[in-house]
Amino acid sequence: MVKKHEELLALPAVSQKFNYLKEAVEDDLEYLEASVKEETRLGHKTADSSFYGYKSHIAMTDERIITACVVTSGEQSDRKYLPELYAKTKENSLAIETIISDAAYSVKDNIQLARKEKIHLVSKLNPSVSKGYRKEEDGFEFNKDAGLFVCPEGHMAIRKTRTGKKYQNKNQVVTHYFDIEKCKSCLSKEGCYKEGTKSKTYSLAIKRNDHLFQKKFQETSYFKEITRHRYKLEAKNVELKHRHGFDVARASGLFNMELQAATSIFVVNMKRIMTLINTK
Repeated sequence: MVKKHEELLALPAVSQKFNYLKEAVEDDLEYLEASVKEETRLGHKTADSSFYGYKSHIAMTDERIITACVVTSGEQSDRKYLPELYAKTKENSLAIETIISDAAYSVKDNIQLARKEKIHLVSKLNPSVSKGYRKEEDGFEFNKDAGLFVCPEGHMAIRKTRTGKKYQNKNQVVTHYFDIEKCKSCLSKEGCYKEGTKSKTYSLAIKRNDHLFQKKFQETSYFKEITRHRYKLEAKNVELKHRHGFDVARASGLFNMELQAATSIFVVNMKRIMTLINTK
């Protein structure tokens, strides 16, 4: 309103207070924009494609009812959120006998969780991860779609090589190479990248005996039969994205994305419940 009345801005007392208010609002907007950008990170779907935004991790029953959802920034690995999805689903008083997921979830911690809870984890081992001897707490995550590792800052390896031969006493080693120019300007390079080095690599030894329990399980007829149902989850993701606009964030910030997830999931669940009722 003050801007519309320039005669008021000519008064020193009004002009001074108006400028103070304007600066305060601009500072708040800058802080809000910075906060939102911190929550929005670069994620990868393949070696050649990436996205800047958020990820949703969902759990669903065999009847295609979504039971839990966790929204994160784009660079987060899927495997971390199985325990949370499992716990949220149990809180909804659902009996869980089997978890079906892709290879991203077949890590040691999740396999141990399944054995502890006496449930089946139908998640095929990925040789690049499940047979690799590495510390899972070092921050490097394996991207199953691209077949490459991603560093803690979200930068994906640009290529990989394998040394050693199969079926010999010595272990094979897979080495992932990262873009050195990104490493040079990385804010987290201390302790990760040494100034002056010509390359940044991440290596793991492939060992045959890791995850032996899961390997034997995935060779059973039960595993092969149940894994065919995983398409239902992929279809539900497609429904959320293409029919309900979940492929685009309607507002900035993790909280707003969580709100969008809640409303979208409520709608698709109600539609599914009505379909199930009508088929009886």
